[in-house]
Amino acid sequence: MRTETIALGIGLVSQLLFSSRIVLQWVQSERAQRVLVPTLFWQISLISSFLMIIYGMLRHDPIILLAQLISYAIYIRNLQLLGEWHKLNAWFRAAAYVFPLAMLGWFVAGNQHFSLQGMLNSRIPGGWLLLGAVGQVVFLLRFVYQWIYSERKGESVLPLHFWVVSLVGSVLILLYASLRVDAVLILGNVFGTVVYARNIVLLRKEPPRVS
Repeated sequence: MRTETIALGIGLVSQLLFSSRIVLQWVQSERAQRVLVPTLFWQISLISSFLMIIYGMLRHDPIILLAQLISYAIYIRNLQLLGEWHKLNAWFRAAAYVFPLAMLGWFVAGNQHFSLQGMLNSRIPGGWLLLGAVGQVVFLLRFVYQWIYSERKGESVLPLHFWVVSLVGSVLILLYASLRVDAVLILGNVFGTVVYARNIVLLRKEPPRVS
């Protein structure tokens, strides 16, 4: 019971941060009447993702854990593309690399709160895992697409299709979260779907950029 309480607390803090970055992006985009993505968006994303990695371990949820590990790396890469990564404190950058690896090592070794063996022995129905996996794959593909798109542009950009894929993935994860009765995922994705839909509307209103 204590582990579940700790997991819930960490998960809620993470989703609060995730939501704050979306609100930040949403407010700035509404003011400009076009989609903007501030550097702080990626910085908050990185911290939130680390907390969700811990949450995934505590929940023994392979879907959450794997998705957040991949997302974490992509958030760092976006900060690098923006030229902001090396502006961050050296201790923060070192911790960003070391802490996730240390947590994974602790997870593999196992302890009273979480372990790799516990995750492998979890009894999540196969159908639920498949739904969650598909949702997370779709959700992660948005960042793979965004990553490739940004690498080609030479700058961090969130194009229209990023938000379309985000909306589809969020709805699928919301279904998975409902089956798992995961309040953390439900709260995060209910709010996210609204913002993703709004960004799609804003982008469709934007005039095409002149190259």
